[in-house]
Amino acid sequence: MIDKLEINHLRTLSALYQFGNISAAAEHLSVSQQAISLQLKNIRAILGDQLFVRTGHGMIPTSYAKEIESHIQQILIQINSIPLANTFSPQEVERTLVICATDYTQEVIVTDLIRELRQYAPKVKVIITNIEHANLTKKIHQGSIDIVFTTSAYAPEGLISTPLFIEKYLCVTANKTIECDSELPLEDLTEHDFVIVSPGIGSFIGSADTWFEQQGFPRQVTISAPSFYIAKEILKHSDMVGFIPSRLLPCEGLFELPLEKYPPGYQVVAAYHPSTKHDPLISWLLDIIHKRFATQR
Repeated sequence: MIDKLEINHLRTLSALYQFGNISAAAEHLSVSQQAISLQLKNIRAILGDQLFVRTGHGMIPTSYAKEIESHIQQILIQINSIPLANTFSPQEVERTLVICATDYTQEVIVTDLIRELRQYAPKVKVIITNIEHANLTKKIHQGSIDIVFTTSAYAPEGLISTPLFIEKYLCVTANKTIECDSELPLEDLTEHDFVIVSPGIGSFIGSADTWFEQQGFPRQVTISAPSFYIAKEILKHSDMVGFIPSRLLPCEGLFELPLEKYPPGYQVVAAYHPSTKHDPLISWLLDIIHKRFATQR
Protein backbone atom coordinates (compact mmCIF):
# COMPACT_ATOMS: atom_id res chain seq x y z
CA MET A 1 0.00 0.00 0.00
CA ILE A 2 3.01 2.30 0.23
CA ASP A 3 2.45 3.29 -3.41
CA LYS A 4 -0.62 5.19 -2.18
CA LEU A 5 1.58 7.71 -0.37
CA GLU A 6 1.28 11.22 -1.82
CA ILE A 7 3.57 14.25 -1.65
CA ASN A 8 1.14 15.97 0.72
CA HIS A 9 1.36 12.95 3.04
CA LEU A 10 5.13 13.34 3.18
CA ARG A 11 4.90 17.08 3.84
CA THR A 12 2.44 16.43 6.66
CA LEU A 13 4.82 13.92 8.26
CA SER A 14 7.76 16.32 7.83
CA ALA A 15 5.82 19.09 9.62
CA LEU A 16 4.91 16.73 12.46
CA TYR A 17 8.56 15.68 12.82
CA GLN A 18 9.55 19.33 12.95
CA PHE A 19 6.92 20.70 15.33
CA GLY A 20 5.58 17.66 17.23
CA ASN A 21 2.24 19.44 17.38
CA ILE A 22 -0.81 19.26 15.10
CA SER A 23 -1.78 22.93 15.43
CA ALA A 24 1.77 24.15 14.70
CA ALA A 25 2.08 21.75 11.76
CA ALA A 26 -1.25 22.98 10.39
CA GLU A 27 -0.15 26.62 10.66
CA HIS A 28 3.16 25.82 8.94
CA LEU A 29 1.37 24.14 6.03
CA SER A 30 -1.43 26.75 5.93
CA VAL A 31 -4.18 24.15 6.42
CA SER A 32 -6.66 23.39 9.20
CA GLN A 33 -5.94 21.15 12.19
CA GLN A 34 -8.75 18.91 10.99
CA ALA A 35 -6.98 18.48 7.64
CA ILE A 36 -3.76 17.43 9.40
CA SER A 37 -5.64 14.96 11.62
CA LEU A 38 -7.39 13.46 8.58
CA GLN A 39 -4.09 13.23 6.67
CA LEU A 40 -2.45 11.47 9.62
CA LYS A 41 -5.33 9.01 9.83
CA ASN A 42 -4.93 8.15 6.13
CA ILE A 43 -1.14 7.81 6.43
CA ARG A 44 -1.54 5.49 9.43
CA ALA A 45 -3.83 3.28 7.38
CA ILE A 46 -1.38 3.23 4.45
CA LEU A 47 1.72 2.45 6.53
CA GLY A 48 0.07 0.31 9.21
CA ASP A 49 1.56 2.20 12.15
CA GLN A 50 0.43 4.93 14.59
CA LEU A 51 3.46 7.02 13.54
CA PHE A 52 2.84 9.75 16.13
CA VAL A 53 1.36 9.33 19.62
CA ARG A 54 0.07 12.01 21.96
CA THR A 55 1.93 12.85 25.18
CA GLY A 56 1.70 15.65 27.70
CA HIS A 57 4.26 17.56 25.63
CA GLY A 58 2.78 17.15 22.15
CA MET A 59 3.13 14.27 19.70
CA ILE A 60 6.19 12.03 19.56
CA PRO A 61 7.17 9.70 16.69
CA THR A 62 7.00 5.94 17.12
CA SER A 63 10.10 3.83 16.55
CA TYR A 64 8.89 3.08 13.01
CA ALA A 65 8.33 6.79 12.33
CA LYS A 66 11.89 7.51 13.46
CA GLU A 67 13.15 4.75 11.15
CA ILE A 68 11.53 6.25 8.04
CA GLU A 69 12.17 9.93 8.81
CA SER A 70 15.42 10.16 6.83
CA HIS A 71 13.74 8.50 3.81
CA ILE A 72 10.90 11.01 3.87
CA GLN A 73 13.20 14.01 4.21
CA GLN A 74 15.40 12.76 1.37
CA ILE A 75 12.40 12.37 -0.94
CA LEU A 76 11.24 15.92 -0.17
CA ILE A 77 14.74 17.28 -0.81
CA GLN A 78 14.80 15.56 -4.20
CA ILE A 79 11.37 16.93 -5.09
CA ASN A 80 12.34 20.48 -4.07
CA SER A 81 15.48 20.26 -6.20
CA ILE A 82 13.54 19.67 -9.44
CA PRO A 83 14.29 22.75 -11.59
CA LEU A 84 11.39 24.79 -12.87
CA ALA A 85 10.98 25.99 -16.43
CA ASN A 86 12.50 29.39 -17.20
CA THR A 87 9.20 31.22 -16.96
CA PHE A 88 9.75 32.88 -13.59
CA SER A 89 7.53 35.89 -12.91
CA PRO A 90 8.00 37.40 -9.42
CA GLN A 91 4.63 39.15 -9.69
CA GLU A 92 2.89 35.76 -9.70
CA VAL A 93 4.85 34.11 -6.87
CA GLU A 94 2.68 33.49 -3.81
CA ARG A 95 4.63 32.00 -0.89
CA THR A 96 6.24 32.70 2.48
CA LEU A 97 9.96 33.41 2.45
CA VAL A 98 11.89 32.86 5.70
CA ILE A 99 15.09 34.91 5.97
CA CYS A 100 17.58 34.41 8.80
CA ALA A 101 20.04 37.28 9.20
CA THR A 102 22.45 38.99 11.55
CA ASP A 103 21.50 42.46 12.77
CA TYR A 104 24.09 43.87 10.35
CA THR A 105 22.72 42.06 7.28
CA GLN A 106 19.14 42.89 8.31
CA GLU A 107 20.01 46.58 8.03
CA VAL A 108 22.36 46.43 5.04
CA ILE A 109 20.69 43.73 2.91
CA VAL A 110 17.23 42.75 4.09
CA THR A 111 15.60 46.18 4.38
CA ASP A 112 16.34 46.98 0.72
CA LEU A 113 15.35 43.46 -0.28
CA ILE A 114 11.93 43.98 1.31
CA ARG A 115 11.42 47.10 -0.80
CA GLU A 116 12.23 45.10 -3.95
CA LEU A 117 9.83 42.33 -2.94
CA ARG A 118 7.02 44.78 -2.19
CA GLN A 119 7.46 46.34 -5.61
CA TYR A 120 8.12 43.31 -7.82
CA ALA A 121 6.79 40.32 -5.83
CA PRO A 122 3.91 41.71 -3.75
CA LYS A 123 2.37 38.28 -3.05
CA VAL A 124 5.47 37.06 -1.21
CA LYS A 125 5.21 37.19 2.58
CA VAL A 126 8.44 37.45 4.55
CA ILE A 127 9.48 36.22 7.99
CA ILE A 128 12.78 37.65 9.28
CA THR A 129 14.52 35.86 12.15
CA ASN A 130 17.72 36.54 14.07
CA ILE A 131 20.67 34.19 13.77
CA GLU A 132 20.53 31.24 16.19
CA HIS A 133 23.71 29.29 15.53
CA ALA A 134 22.72 26.35 17.76
CA ASN A 135 19.72 25.27 15.65
CA LEU A 136 20.46 27.01 12.37
CA THR A 137 21.71 24.01 10.39
CA LYS A 138 18.86 21.81 11.60
CA LYS A 139 16.23 24.38 10.67
CA ILE A 140 17.67 24.87 7.19
CA HIS A 141 17.75 21.11 6.54
CA GLN A 142 14.14 20.90 7.79
CA GLY A 143 13.14 23.58 5.30
CA SER A 144 11.94 26.10 7.90
CA ILE A 145 14.57 28.67 6.77
CA ASP A 146 15.01 29.55 3.09
CA ILE A 147 18.14 31.71 3.11
CA VAL A 148 20.70 33.00 5.60
CA PHE A 149 22.67 36.24 5.40
CA THR A 150 25.79 36.10 7.57
CA THR A 151 29.59 36.16 7.41
CA SER A 152 31.64 33.45 5.73
CA ALA A 153 33.12 32.46 9.10
CA TYR A 154 29.68 31.58 10.48
CA ALA A 155 28.06 29.99 7.42
CA PRO A 156 26.75 26.54 8.47
CA GLU A 157 28.50 23.50 7.03
CA GLY A 158 26.79 21.55 4.27
CA LEU A 159 25.20 24.64 2.70
CA ILE A 160 25.94 26.52 -0.49
CA SER A 161 27.54 29.87 0.36
CA THR A 162 27.43 32.62 -2.25
CA PRO A 163 29.87 35.52 -1.61
CA LEU A 164 28.14 38.90 -1.76
CA PHE A 165 30.72 41.55 -0.79
CA ILE A 166 33.62 42.38 1.54
CA GLU A 167 32.96 44.63 4.52
CA LYS A 168 35.55 46.61 6.48
CA TYR A 169 35.56 48.07 9.99
CA LEU A 170 35.96 51.74 10.86
CA CYS A 171 36.79 53.05 14.32
CA VAL A 172 34.29 55.56 15.75
CA THR A 173 33.65 57.45 18.97
CA ALA A 174 31.75 60.40 20.42
CA ASN A 175 34.72 61.37 22.60
CA LYS A 176 36.01 64.62 21.07
CA THR A 177 39.03 64.72 23.40
CA ILE A 178 40.64 62.06 21.18
CA GLU A 179 39.74 63.68 17.87
CA CYS A 180 42.88 64.00 15.76
CA ASP A 181 43.91 65.39 12.40
CA SER A 182 46.37 62.59 11.60
CA GLU A 183 46.24 58.80 11.80
CA LEU A 184 45.95 57.55 15.38
CA PRO A 185 48.55 54.95 16.46
CA LEU A 186 47.17 51.71 17.91
CA GLU A 187 49.17 52.39 21.06
CA ASP A 188 47.11 55.54 21.67
CA LEU A 189 43.83 53.93 20.62
CA THR A 190 44.15 51.03 23.07
CA GLU A 191 44.44 53.46 25.98
CA HIS A 192 40.65 53.82 25.71
CA ASP A 193 37.89 51.38 26.65
CA PHE A 194 36.15 49.49 23.83
CA VAL A 195 32.58 48.52 23.02
CA ILE A 196 32.27 45.28 21.00
CA VAL A 197 29.37 43.39 19.47
CA SER A 198 28.86 39.80 20.58
CA PRO A 199 25.40 38.59 19.46
CA GLY A 200 23.85 35.60 21.18
CA ILE A 201 26.75 34.44 23.35
CA GLY A 202 27.68 37.65 25.21
CA SER A 203 31.49 37.73 25.42
CA PHE A 204 34.21 40.28 26.08
CA ILE A 205 36.34 38.70 23.34
CA GLY A 206 35.59 40.06 19.88
CA SER A 207 36.72 39.11 16.39
CA ALA A 208 39.53 41.71 16.44
CA ASP A 209 41.11 40.85 19.81
CA THR A 210 43.56 38.31 18.39
CA TRP A 211 44.62 40.89 15.80
CA PHE A 212 45.24 43.54 18.49
CA GLU A 213 47.37 41.09 20.49
CA GLN A 214 49.38 40.26 17.37
CA GLN A 215 50.09 43.98 16.94
CA GLY A 216 51.39 44.06 20.51
CA PHE A 217 48.58 46.28 21.81
CA PRO A 218 45.82 44.24 23.52
CA ARG A 219 42.66 46.26 24.04
CA GLN A 220 40.40 46.66 27.07
CA VAL A 221 36.79 45.69 26.34
CA THR A 222 34.33 47.01 28.93
CA ILE A 223 30.98 46.69 27.13
CA SER A 224 29.67 43.71 25.13
CA ALA A 225 26.55 44.62 23.14
CA PRO A 226 24.14 42.23 21.36
CA SER A 227 23.93 44.26 18.15
CA PHE A 228 25.61 47.06 16.22
CA TYR A 229 22.54 49.24 16.79
CA ILE A 230 22.98 49.03 20.58
CA ALA A 231 26.75 49.44 20.24
CA LYS A 232 26.27 52.71 18.33
CA GLU A 233 23.81 54.01 20.92
CA ILE A 234 26.27 53.21 23.73
CA LEU A 235 29.12 54.89 21.87
CA LYS A 236 27.04 58.04 21.34
CA HIS A 237 26.63 58.53 25.08
CA SER A 238 30.06 57.50 26.36
CA ASP A 239 33.77 58.23 26.03
CA MET A 240 34.52 54.76 24.61
CA VAL A 241 35.63 53.66 21.15
CA GLY A 242 34.44 50.83 18.91
CA PHE A 243 34.63 49.30 15.45
CA ILE A 244 31.51 49.56 13.28
CA PRO A 245 31.09 48.14 9.73
CA SER A 246 31.53 50.88 7.12
CA ARG A 247 28.08 50.34 5.56
CA LEU A 248 26.44 51.24 8.90
CA LEU A 249 28.15 54.63 8.84
CA PRO A 250 28.05 57.59 9.00
CA CYS A 251 26.04 57.75 12.19
CA GLU A 252 24.88 61.02 13.75
CA GLY A 253 26.66 61.65 17.03
CA LEU A 254 29.73 59.59 16.10
CA PHE A 255 32.85 60.49 14.15
CA GLU A 256 35.55 58.34 12.62
CA LEU A 257 39.02 58.01 14.08
CA PRO A 258 41.53 57.46 11.24
CA LEU A 259 44.01 54.75 12.24
CA GLU A 260 47.50 53.73 11.16
CA LYS A 261 46.32 50.10 10.95
CA TYR A 262 42.93 48.40 10.81
CA PRO A 263 41.76 44.91 11.80
CA PRO A 264 40.80 42.70 8.85
CA GLY A 265 37.30 42.93 7.41
CA TYR A 266 35.01 40.05 6.60
CA GLN A 267 33.11 38.50 3.71
CA VAL A 268 29.31 38.62 3.72
CA VAL A 269 27.59 35.59 2.20
CA ALA A 270 24.16 34.21 1.40
CA ALA A 271 23.84 30.59 2.54
CA TYR A 272 21.12 28.13 1.55
CA HIS A 273 20.42 24.41 1.30
CA PRO A 274 21.66 22.64 -1.86
CA SER A 275 18.04 21.75 -2.67
CA THR A 276 17.35 25.51 -3.01
CA LYS A 277 19.92 25.90 -5.78
CA HIS A 278 17.25 25.85 -8.50
CA ASP A 279 14.66 27.89 -6.54
CA PRO A 280 13.83 30.73 -8.98
CA LEU A 281 12.80 33.17 -6.22
CA ILE A 282 16.11 32.71 -4.35
CA SER A 283 18.06 33.05 -7.61
CA TRP A 284 16.16 36.24 -8.43
CA LEU A 285 16.87 37.73 -4.98
CA LEU A 286 20.57 36.89 -5.17
CA ASP A 287 20.78 38.52 -8.60
CA ILE A 288 19.26 41.71 -7.15
CA ILE A 289 21.78 41.73 -4.27
CA HIS A 290 24.75 41.07 -6.55
CA LYS A 291 23.77 43.93 -8.87
CA ARG A 292 23.27 46.37 -5.99
CA PHE A 293 26.58 45.71 -4.26
CA ALA A 294 28.52 45.47 -7.52
CA THR A 295 27.92 49.23 -7.93
CA GLN A 296 29.27 49.92 -4.39
CA ARG A 297 32.70 48.29 -4.78
